Amino acid sequence: MKLRWLGLVGMWVSFGCGTTEDVPAGGDEVLTIAVIPKGTTHSFWRAIHAGAEKASRELGPSVEVIWKGPAREDDREAQVAEVENFVNRGVSGIVLAPTDDKALRLPVRNATRAGVPVVIIDSALDSEDYVSFVATDNYRGGRLAGERMVETTGGKARVMMLRYMEGSASTMKREEGFMDVLAEHPGIDIVSSNQHAGATAELAYQASENLLARFKNADGSLEVDGIYCPNESSAFGMLRALQDAGLAGSVQLIGFDASEQMVRGLENGEFDALVLQDPVKMAYLGVKTMVDHLRGRTVPARLDTGVTLITRDNMNEPAMQELLRPDVDKWLN
Repeated sequence: MKLRWLGLVGMWVSFGCGTTEDVPAGGDEVLTIAVIPKGTTHSFWRAIHAGAEKASRELGPSVEVIWKGPAREDDREAQVAEVENFVNRGVSGIVLAPTDDKALRLPVRNATRAGVPVVIIDSALDSEDYVSFVATDNYRGGRLAGERMVETTGGKARVMMLRYMEGSASTMKREEGFMDVLAEHPGIDIVSSNQHAGATAELAYQASENLLARFKNADGSLEVDGIYCPNESSAFGMLRALQDAGLAGSVQLIGFDASEQMVRGLENGEFDALVLQDPVKMAYLGVKTMVDHLRGRTVPARLDTGVTLITRDNMNEPAMQELLRPDVDKWLN
């Protein structure tokens, strides 16, 4: 879907990243930026879409932004095809959230060689063939989850982690950070950390049911004290499985990212905490960084868009509500 343009060229403002000139260096040339997410079904990607739209409205008619990506986050072939199609169309640049840190290396290299620069957002690429990496510090996010787990369980607990999907660099870093913290506390017994949820909430629900069944006592209670899930779909799938088993709220559940159902789960105590990124900011800066690069300005090789641990104690603070419930309709409707 091509994003519409409302208004004239805006100043390069917001998020503390300085200013840029509002007149493009290339005169009347229109820059075409393709924004390719991992998927389009999760709430996280709707917020990414909103950030791209926010940037497009500020940049005005001198920049055209096109939003297009696969429905499922595990459809590597579809994302590769999107990159190749946009290169063949001759877009000015691509802003990409890679589904796989290795599978997208060759398409990105080919894009760069064809004169189509790439900015990577959200999840790292095992390559140096890109202009800038705009993303959360996912390892730190995982450590925040681990530190919260240690704090709430007193450092003596049986804990499990449901991983997301092989090849997803962002979630693998979140898993690594969590496990590194737990390894520092000998009183934490990690009873399971080798199961994967898969790319959808439904697959995650099935994986969660199977995992929980392995750790139930005869009376139906759980043998574990804490559970960590490193993305929206895995966390929501686990929440549903706990709810259906009548176990929601009986275990310290920590998730990453948020949907409306997950926010309600935090409100009613079914989640102990959520680790939140800022996807609107991420896509906004991804598009702005690409435009600056195309206009000949120096851009940073890495932009950290922040990560925050949210609990019931701080969730009603205005800054936390903005992360939990970003006003995506403002930009998408």
